[in-house]
Amino acid sequence: MAERIDLFRRVLAGASRAIAKDSEVEVIFASDNAPASGKTARVPSPGPALEPKLVAEARGAADSAALRLRYHDPRLHARVAPMDIDARAVFDALETARVEALGARAMGGVKGNLAQLTEARVRGDAIVRARNAEDVPLATAVGLIARERLTGEAPPRAAVAGLKLVSDWIEQKAAAELDALALTLDDQAAFAKLSRRLLEDLDLAAAEDISDDEPQEAGDDAEGDEGGSEDKAEQDEDGTPGGGDVEMRGEQAEDDSAEGDSSDEMEAGDDEAPAGDDLSESVFASPGRRNWDLSPETDYKAFTTRFDEIVEAPELCDEEELGRLRAYLDQQMAGLQNVVTRLANRLQRRLMAQQARSWDFDQEEGLLDAARLARVVVSPAHSLSYKIERDTEFRDTVVSLLIDNSGSMRGRPIAIAAICADILARTLERCGVSTEILGFTTRGWKGGQSREAWLSAGRPPNPGRLNDLRHIVYKRADEPYRRSRRNLGLMMREGLLKENIDGEALLWAHNRLIARPEERRILMVISDGAPVDDSTASANGGSYLERHLRQVIDWIEKRSTAELIAIGIGHDVTRYYTRAVTIMDADQLAGAMVDQLAQLFESH
Repeated sequence: MAERIDLFRRVLAGASRAIAKDSEVEVIFASDNAPASGKTARVPSPGPALEPKLVAEARGAADSAALRLRYHDPRLHARVAPMDIDARAVFDALETARVEALGARAMGGVKGNLAQLTEARVRGDAIVRARNAEDVPLATAVGLIARERLTGEAPPRAAVAGLKLVSDWIEQKAAAELDALALTLDDQAAFAKLSRRLLEDLDLAAAEDISDDEPQEAGDDAEGDEGGSEDKAEQDEDGTPGGGDVEMRGEQAEDDSAEGDSSDEMEAGDDEAPAGDDLSESVFASPGRRNWDLSPETDYKAFTTRFDEIVEAPELCDEEELGRLRAYLDQQMAGLQNVVTRLANRLQRRLMAQQARSWDFDQEEGLLDAARLARVVVSPAHSLSYKIERDTEFRDTVVSLLIDNSGSMRGRPIAIAAICADILARTLERCGVSTEILGFTTRGWKGGQSREAWLSAGRPPNPGRLNDLRHIVYKRADEPYRRSRRNLGLMMREGLLKENIDGEALLWAHNRLIARPEERRILMVISDGAPVDDSTASANGGSYLERHLRQVIDWIEKRSTAELIAIGIGHDVTRYYTRAVTIMDADQLAGAMVDQLAQLFESH
């Protein structure tokens, strides 16, 4: 049986090499349809019985990966992709539709395999469970409509009902661009330009004239000229898979499932985003607003954002290593499990009590109050012997945990932070509270590629931030805990924790939170110190990062609808945050987190 599976994998790899026109393509079986990494396609295993349906899905996944290698330029895609999460998801879905349409048009067998793959993707998508337009993932809907335009293939039957909820609106907004997509199928740059116009029609992002973007093209050439020094800088970091060059990150970012958070390339133009102090309170009151450009008015800037990344945890190490790291974290949890679980249960009891029903007594009508039966017998005419059941108000809530992943957190502090985030996510999920877990650090020590670019430019004065940001998504708010529990083990990885630039990380987490639809949004920051980046401090002054952090905190606390709380480990964060607590021992973190959240929920 194992020989049949291995033979099938070898045949699949051969077919993938032929489609990709690349002799180095490899195929491995994974537990699910994971994105390709480099020239290795991870496809779902068809099982020992080689069921025809599963075989077709595996072939579809391999064909999709091979077509992406053949027709897709990850550097171009990363350069022109929008920053906003929702916009990026739609942009990725359109590109997936393009590369798969090229294969489906040329090869009938590939077309059939991709049809099976599309059905498999849809089965696990929220579009099949949608009951109203707000529940339909826009990326899935636009991707299916674009696929039909480009190949003539109807959407899978399971997605038809959900697609009908939004298709008229999409057609009304962007029919012209959808019709024109087929005309640019063979030209990725032109297709991307058209996709950006489509995003503008859907009010997701501003259109950009990509073909006229000569300065960025020149920047790409310059990047190639400096490739040797940059490769060396990346090697010197820690040798981790996440430390590759821009092209590697671009390849990792292209997820066939079009999930929008992966490995965004931050664009240099973001430095000129509109100043936040010109915005009114109503900006924050609209959770559906595209707010990736929200920021306070400040002189803070980055020398370049070309090397920054927003990456999902599984993209920073392979599946096997992530499993080992999670097992190690579970070992660390053994000594703290009972203590933290006891505290989490206390929080759960408080939350569930607030969500429980209550009664209004001594009413003139309603249900007969059994406790007043004696009074009813003695005085039947008494009118206040009834009770009315009412629901306690408990606003729909989302909690975002932003964890400092700097080198000073190494050891017990980061282990306890990961454990507490793990148990808190489980607890809040049981109470119906969405939870997002984020981390922030830098890609390298001492400035990384940003500093190399600054040195190559002749060390201009007052360059601003001189390091490559790495923002990590461990768990998205809509993602069930069971799917993300392994990701938290990444915090245990040697070499992950480097420097911390808190101000930009706080803005990133805040703007993700504000885009959520929940009525109440809570942002909890866990850190063990002030911002530290030697490269930035040496070129701009020691207080540069700390001043920006203070400006961001003040802006959020005074203008945003999000509630901000902070916990400092061995460092007094009360001098930055209005609502904060400082603990001197990492072992106190669980109690502090639970107490702070409990106080917030009880105060409303």
